Amino acid sequence: MNMRPDSLADLRLSLTQQLDATQLQWWLQAHAQLEAQPLASTVALLSGQCKRQLPAAVVAPARALLIAKALEHTPTDDHLPLLRQLFRWGDDQEKIALLSALDWLDRDGLCLELALQAGRTSNPQVFAALALDTAYPSRHYPERAFHQLVLKALGMGLDIGRLANLAQHHSVNLNQLALDLLDEQLAASRTVSPGLPKAIAFDLLSPAQLQRLRGLRLPPEWHAYLN
Repeated sequence: MNMRPDSLADLRLSLTQQLDATQLQWWLQAHAQLEAQPLASTVALLSGQCKRQLPAAVVAPARALLIAKALEHTPTDDHLPLLRQLFRWGDDQEKIALLSALDWLDRDGLCLELALQAGRTSNPQVFAALALDTAYPSRHYPERAFHQLVLKALGMGLDIGRLANLAQHHSVNLNQLALDLLDEQLAASRTVSPGLPKAIAFDLLSPAQLQRLRGLRLPPEWHAYLN
């Protein structure tokens, strides 16, 4: 699997700088153990120990770096099976660590199917790790899958302003999906999803669509887009 070496090096340096001598000793021993046995079971064992051995602030990146170390010592053909196994075994926090790291673990998008599977979760924190503050969906998702990601993020109340490169995916199709969602919410007297206008390319709306939006009683955040 083709990882992003600069991201990997920066993350390793940042993590080790936050460890005291005892924590660093455990961290180096964990690396040695993975070099000798780069198996999913070894990663899972060490991942569980991270909470006891390392500061809380570095547990998630440490877990991702353990995965990276295992991949470095595993034949390429075994990379995807290793990641799938870790995802199946992982608790929510371990899934979050893996999904947050996908963009630098997998620069070629080989884990697309795993990401799409992960996106079916009903846990907002797990979904946020996949969708927000990471360029993986923007780089690798087909258009329809990216649009569904946007809609699910809105439905979960997440800030889609943190969806990387969202503006690059604005389109007439996404406009229609966003307007359909707006219609559903208004018809059901539900709260309009915060951030929904960020999913819309207002310059691609028809005059009729703009006129209709201006005639609706929408939250104040819409005013800047419609004036």
